[in-house]
Amino acid sequence: MRNSTVRAVNQLTTRWAAQAPVGDTSTVFTAAGVWPLLALLADGSGGPARTELAQALGIPAEAAGGAARELLAALADVQGLRTATGLWAKAGLPLEEGWTARLPAGARGTLTGDPDTDAKALDAWASDRTGGLIERMPVSLDENTLLVLASALALRLKWIQPFDEGCGEPFAGPWAGRPVRTLHRSTSLLDRVRVAHGPSGAVTLLEVVGAAGVDVHLVLGEPEASVGDTLTAGIAAVTRVLPVTGASLLPDGNPGPGLAVGTVADHSPEPRLDIETVAFDVRSEHDLLDHAWLFGLETATDRGHGHFPGISSQPLAIASARQSALARFHAEGFEAAAVTALGARAGCAPPRPRYRARRAVVRFDRPFGFLAVHRTSRLVLAAGWVSEPESP
Repeated sequence: MRNSTVRAVNQLTTRWAAQAPVGDTSTVFTAAGVWPLLALLADGSGGPARTELAQALGIPAEAAGGAARELLAALADVQGLRTATGLWAKAGLPLEEGWTARLPAGARGTLTGDPDTDAKALDAWASDRTGGLIERMPVSLDENTLLVLASALALRLKWIQPFDEGCGEPFAGPWAGRPVRTLHRSTSLLDRVRVAHGPSGAVTLLEVVGAAGVDVHLVLGEPEASVGDTLTAGIAAVTRVLPVTGASLLPDGNPGPGLAVGTVADHSPEPRLDIETVAFDVRSEHDLLDHAWLFGLETATDRGHGHFPGISSQPLAIASARQSALARFHAEGFEAAAVTALGARAGCAPPRPRYRARRAVVRFDRPFGFLAVHRTSRLVLAAGWVSEPESP
């Protein structure tokens, strides 16, 4: 996939992350599911709505349709990732052949005008395209809905090195004294953990390598840093905008949040990184119109005018824009899925240690972020925040 498109999608991810909720709220979202839909809208838009969509996309509107098709085709080649697009139009709605001909391959359907009937059909599509991870299409339907444009992404990956699962209670922080489902493992690759420095201080990043072409990065910021600052710094680090330093080059002590590095007496000269984290299951529902400006949809929601002459000769305005998303992190692997829809309307005593060895310990025992990243392109496929771990 083109570097310019990857940068544009990652920039939208970063801006969305900056708006992440504060407090005890877990979240997961994927701009990679929203961006192609906005690009397809931009391809058929006109007037101020076209300008706003282009600004949100980060590319010219005239290039948006082609970029969307290329991105979706590239995502379809990512191992472990299923993608789909769908278009449903009300019977009798005239659609511009030029625009429909440029749409990526996908489902085409007709809206009956009966909300219950249409909802069942769209829900079935969402469930089928995500393997049951997302069961409902996140769109508001009524008899006036003229068009629905949707995307689905479902990611399933296995760890190259699984975790050992257990139960524990953090000693400090907001999870102190409560049982949580813990995950542990060790590796000799110290640089699986890295530290970067953003506007709100240091962030610690742990790379958990998937068996295919996607990895998950856990991101721990300073205790006083905001969710948005921690996630945006993490995104900058994993996309190589922000410099990072691996644990093998970090000084002894506590060079990053949740991280301890030192040289210890050991029975082997091999370095060791001990990892302690928690399992999580996060689900989110997003109304994109709550941040319409972020997605270039402010003008497009004005029902007093039509904004998409390249889609239909009948005036259309955006009435609904939502995303349902989930992420699961467990001992064996990671799952993430999102459906986005836009609706248009009118051990014993050991022997004496013989070696001095480098050792690092990283603990994710308080709220942290996560990023699923395509290893080759550095495209962020999903991002989120864990405020509540799984209980045993």
